[in-house]
Amino acid sequence: MSDKIIENNQVTIRGQVATGFSFSHEVFGEGFYMVEVLVRRLSDSCDRIPLMISERLLDVTQDYTGSYIEAYGQFRSYNRHEEQKNRLVLSVFVREVAFVEEEPDGSKTNSILLDGYICKEPIYRKTPLGREIADLLLAVNRPYGKSDYIPCICWGRNARYASGFEVGEHVQVLGRIQSREYIKKLSETESQKRIAYEVSVSKLECMEE
Repeated sequence: MSDKIIENNQVTIRGQVATGFSFSHEVFGEGFYMVEVLVRRLSDSCDRIPLMISERLLDVTQDYTGSYIEAYGQFRSYNRHEEQKNRLVLSVFVREVAFVEEEPDGSKTNSILLDGYICKEPIYRKTPLGREIADLLLAVNRPYGKSDYIPCICWGRNARYASGFEVGEHVQVLGRIQSREYIKKLSETESQKRIAYEVSVSKLECMEE
């Protein structure tokens, strides 16, 4: 059962380690650590993707900054309570990791497959230049009755198609994880630069139940 559930959320990331490890949490004596990886886009800009890695997979006392790794796992979410609000925190939960040579040009460095359910009405809009966009929030089941809530963004024809989805509809998504910087206003005088993560959708389809 759990293998079937794992199939509904598959991520492969290949990129350059950008930070050292920082401790996240411990479960049954196993420590989990965060590290950020820079993944190149076709446009030559980079996405900065957070990975959560067990100390059993890598020696977390080492600094691998500058090395290239390939990681396979799931895109996961959890709610962190801050400023009297819950904030959705996303990261790639790594199941397998290996050191690799620098990624060859044109190779697939960032891919994700999600199979889940629409849990919020899609938001369809157009940019000032007329580009169509639709935002989706997908609930993806995981073992033991939990779910991950993954924001997805669709463009053009996919956005038009996605705008007709209803809450509860079963969909499958293929795409890539992207990062986006934004400024969060904390008060009249204070603001903070933050990074949001979402899945940029290249293909999506409605699944027949």
